[in-house]
Amino acid sequence: MTRSMDDPRYRAGLVDLLGLLAYGELQGFARMAADAAMADNLTDQAEMSSFAAAELRQFQRLRDRLVELDVDPEAAMAPFVDTINGFHASTAPSDWLESLVKLYVGDGIADDFYVEMAEFVDPDTAELIRSVFADRGQADFVVTTVREAIAADPRNAGRLALWGRRLVGEALSQAQRAAAERETLTELLVAGDDGLDLEGVGELFSRLTAAHTARMEALGLAP
Repeated sequence: MTRSMDDPRYRAGLVDLLGLLAYGELQGFARMAADAAMADNLTDQAEMSSFAAAELRQFQRLRDRLVELDVDPEAAMAPFVDTINGFHASTAPSDWLESLVKLYVGDGIADDFYVEMAEFVDPDTAELIRSVFADRGQADFVVTTVREAIAADPRNAGRLALWGRRLVGEALSQAQRAAAERETLTELLVAGDDGLDLEGVGELFSRLTAAHTARMEALGLAP
């Protein structure tokens, strides 16, 4: 497989990837906007609302890239609706702190994976993906807020650690389901001379695990 739009398998894989990312950002917007209502104060509500607005802007950039490729964004996103909706249904936070951990830990491991995928697409799309998933202040806000909550009530640490572990398990399961249902996504990673072999796939997941562990530790939670 070549990273050229003239290669039909590459084009199909790229469209699937952009469709997956676009729907993920669209649902990220809806989820964060809803989660903002759980905030403990108006300052935090405004902060989460700003993150939601950023998700919508990133969705629009991904949608526009699909349009540039002469692809209907609705059709590109459709195959991933059930998988992503299922993930959010199974990981609905019960309170403000759980919503913050989901934003940082659950979204974080997914974002890391998507940035890894940027290594296997054309330069213009790779730059777009890295820009879409760049941190915009979420990490500092979440880490500060969660650490303060744990300091105020250490009982929060145990339940949030369990929640973080559940989130990463669900996120990895979501990625596996998406790859299983759309083999073109898998081909982006493994096809061609620069595709990953078994060892390379193992190293990729080691990097994802290490980044997840670092996030949990930053929150003051046992990974």
